[in-house]
Amino acid sequence: MNIYIIIPAHNEERFISKTLESLVSQTKLPKKVVVVNDNSTDNTEKIVNDFIKKHDFISLINTDSSGEHMPGSKVISAFYQGYKTLDTNYDIICKYDADLIFPQNYLEKIVTHFKEDKCIGIVGGFCYIEKNKTWILESLTNKDHIRGALKAYRKNCFEDINGLKRAMGWDTVDELLAQYHNWKIKTDDSLHVKHLKPTGNTYNPKAKYKQGEAFYRMRYGFWITLIASIKLSLRKRQPQLIVDYLAGFFKARRNKQPFLISKNEGVFVRKLRWKNIKEKLLR
Repeated sequence: MNIYIIIPAHNEERFISKTLESLVSQTKLPKKVVVVNDNSTDNTEKIVNDFIKKHDFISLINTDSSGEHMPGSKVISAFYQGYKTLDTNYDIICKYDADLIFPQNYLEKIVTHFKEDKCIGIVGGFCYIEKNKTWILESLTNKDHIRGALKAYRKNCFEDINGLKRAMGWDTVDELLAQYHNWKIKTDDSLHVKHLKPTGNTYNPKAKYKQGEAFYRMRYGFWITLIASIKLSLRKRQPQLIVDYLAGFFKARRNKQPFLISKNEGVFVRKLRWKNIKEKLLR
């Protein structure tokens, strides 16, 4: 299976060489890797060009977007700058972050999962962060969810969900829509990926309201938004975020922000969310 990888990168000189080194050392090599240098002011471009000299499947494009690091829109806009440079001869398309170290067999195992079950649409491992000189699970989400840092999509699934949304919540919407189209999500807890820069470290403070806006735009409704806000804020150990998330939700509703999914998809999403909530309560 042909693997194409797109890596949005903004000022990643501290990490991107480690990410690329882990990818060029894979037991199953990707066919193409595109690094999108998004408005970097450091040595990101030079580091990537050094890899390009040694590996002809790596390429670089430069793009200029907002200097603000807002979750969702910036990174997916950069992803599509890279995507439009690629042909369609891929079987798997990946969106990876520029601050990861992949185990050597990562891509090989991803391919194995896709081959073993034709109904699997998205595959990923788990992010681990270093704490007290030990690598521990970055437990911001459930184990049935694949982090936005390391998404791998089967081509047909990627097409069915109409690609990635240029908005915060894109890495939840993709899995919800995949399930709407009868695709399975596969997480592999044997695949430990080192995440060198913990999530959210560089986000603009204004982003705290964006999560609530995302809940609204995903058609969660108030009660699912409340439950999701409590759960996420407790995972982050910042209970005060509940108020921020709800404020973002009500602001989006008041301003009639456009939804990310259709009415029918919204009905499916709410049913799926309530089903998952009930299952967890009964465990």
